[in-house]
Amino acid sequence: MQSLAQEIVTILEDKKAENVVCIDVSDREYLVDCVVIATAMVGKHSFALLDYLKTTLKTKGVEFYATDEESEDWIIADLGSVMVHIFTQNHRDKFNLEEFLQTLPKRLV
Repeated sequence: MQSLAQEIVTILEDKKAENVVCIDVSDREYLVDCVVIATAMVGKHSFALLDYLKTTLKTKGVEFYATDEESEDWIIADLGSVMVHIFTQNHRDKFNLEEFLQTLPKRLV
């Protein structure tokens, strides 16, 4: 899980995504173990980042279970144990996903 998340961070940074963070939520009540959040420079950059992720990771056997590409302002990719969110700056500020993830309750295990 962590190696996939780190690879995603590296790919996004190499393609000029800004403020890329990886948040471990494996101890929280959430759908995945890790969330990667990145900011695209503009909307079209969001689509380019997702396309490059798909191209690079699918050749390595990584499965994309679902993607939400309806808006260039917020793109989501579900890779099983890792969820990727690519925002434009305004949407990242508006939704403040990092703060939301910090408020999730701990898993009862």
